[in-house]
Amino acid sequence: MSAVSGAVSSRLPVFPWDKLEPYKKTAVAHPDGIVDLSVGTPVDPVPELIQRALVAAADSPGYPTVWGTTELRDALTGWCERRLGAVGLTHRNVLPVVGSKELVAWLPTQLGLGAGDQVAYPRLAYPTYEVGARLCGAEPVVYDDPTTDLDPARVRLLWLNSPSNPTGKVLGKDELTRIVAWAREHGILVFSDECYLELGWEADPVSVLHPDVSGGTYEGIVVVHSLSKRSNLAGYRAAFVAGDADVLGELLQIRKHGGMMTAAPVQAATVAALGDDAHVAEQRERYAARRSALRTALEAHGFRIEHSEASLYLWATRDEPCWDTVAYLAEKGILVAPGDFYGTAGERFVRVAFTATDERVEAAVKRLG
Repeated sequence: MSAVSGAVSSRLPVFPWDKLEPYKKTAVAHPDGIVDLSVGTPVDPVPELIQRALVAAADSPGYPTVWGTTELRDALTGWCERRLGAVGLTHRNVLPVVGSKELVAWLPTQLGLGAGDQVAYPRLAYPTYEVGARLCGAEPVVYDDPTTDLDPARVRLLWLNSPSNPTGKVLGKDELTRIVAWAREHGILVFSDECYLELGWEADPVSVLHPDVSGGTYEGIVVVHSLSKRSNLAGYRAAFVAGDADVLGELLQIRKHGGMMTAAPVQAATVAALGDDAHVAEQRERYAARRSALRTALEAHGFRIEHSEASLYLWATRDEPCWDTVAYLAEKGILVAPGDFYGTAGERFVRVAFTATDERVEAAVKRLG
């Protein structure tokens, strides 16, 4: 092992899904094949109007801009105002990014964080928040309630995630308002990961950009949104951030130097996707049916579902170590994600995605029955 590769491996945790490979082999061996519910990757077609926009912009021989086209920025501000209730947004308040995971992983580095700084995120959380902190040498810290669990003198970046991945928990408007006010009081930058905001089932998720939360100003707050789930565009790497103009202006300059450009055809596709709500409603109906079928089957099989009021996952437990549950379901040809991927607090839960096809969901329901 070289000195460089050794340094990388010591900084970063093992890539979680590599640990699932033995269980995947077991599930694949099922006579009727695997039902893979371990990753929230879309399986349904990209809506035709988005494909058409991508193809129409395919003849793009020049470099795109990091800030995106005027049409894209109009689409981003318009969507935030229409869907999130944000008011008074200008182009300085939005910035396209090359998929939300890239942004999460490299944000602390781009903000200039390092040794002595803390990056805080929920106790149960998407693993890339921790990775982002470790990549820049900052200290990752977890919280249940940031206003009581954290040292405000050390935290530089506070991640919120509502709806939550993995639990599907939604933070209410009052709680978001309280946290934003606390962070502003202490000069802590808030980034709110809202990639599942349009997938509320038993709750209506609220953005921190909503004036009831933000107070009508975007100082110190930025939201992260993705088109991967709402529009089946995971393969396009289409996402954006919106909020504090000063923070986004700094990121824009850094990302220009780094050449972090969203491909021109993807920019055009994003404009089409954000301008159409019909395909989002259709996809929600698909997910709602799959969610209902899987939840009913899991509960009838003895699982307990907690939270899960939004997002693309069911947070399920049989009150046993999560890897025992993973092994049990793998024998039935069903692959799920162990809860400890998202923190030690999840060690008795599994995350069950409902992003499989209708046929595969039906197969899972039959096996659980």
